[in-house]
Amino acid sequence: MRYGISLANTQLVAVMDGDHTYPASELPKLYQEATRGLDLVIGKRLPEPGAQPKAFQIGNRVLTTFFNILFGTHLTDVLSGMYILRKEALASTLFEMKGFSVEAEIAAHIANTTGRIREVPIRYRKRLGKKKLGKLAGIKIAADTLRLAWRYNPLLLATGTAALMLAPGLAIATWVGYRYIFLGVSHFVWGIIAIVLTAVGFIALLLAMLTIYLKHMELRIMRTIQALRDQLLSQQTPHRAVPQPKELD
Repeated sequence: MRYGISLANTQLVAVMDGDHTYPASELPKLYQEATRGLDLVIGKRLPEPGAQPKAFQIGNRVLTTFFNILFGTHLTDVLSGMYILRKEALASTLFEMKGFSVEAEIAAHIANTTGRIREVPIRYRKRLGKKKLGKLAGIKIAADTLRLAWRYNPLLLATGTAALMLAPGLAIATWVGYRYIFLGVSHFVWGIIAIVLTAVGFIALLLAMLTIYLKHMELRIMRTIQALRDQLLSQQTPHRAVPQPKELD
């Protein structure tokens, strides 16, 4: 895929699995959306009966939700094997991920640079041949998604992880308060631990919310810059006259 994208000499590049699951007849729908200034149009799979096992549907939903939490997107099928992308939007992509994580890497890059992603419902047929996706592939994709989150937004991942301390802090504080109020038992050490955990978790949560706000502001600025750039390019590009058919003698 990396090699094929590098060889493409067009602005838009279509990617699709070759296992009969994705009908090529769905590409015009994706192309129509891609020509509206989008950088990534993903084919949202609508499985036909028996086309996708229930376990894979659940796994895909879990991984997509995990991706949405980390990157602030609202996708429903980030790992779809049919999509159209704008080649210039991937100019700074590192392409470090291997295997089935490459779709997550492309979506993460677009989400954190331009944010111009959209999904289009497509049919999903029964596979011809043996499935290559193993049972442990989902764990690898989840781990790679965490690596991508650390690459594109490390502050959010760090503060979000630290904010998890809020949960045990509140739990310990509740236990200490219950023991003191109803049983008259004091736990000074546990109380201090609860205060520290709660305070650190609350501050980290506020920092995570601030990070999300700053990331959204960055995306808005980048979209404005891209729109101005596209407008300047359209003004600088000379309009070619449409050739008229020659009259027959």
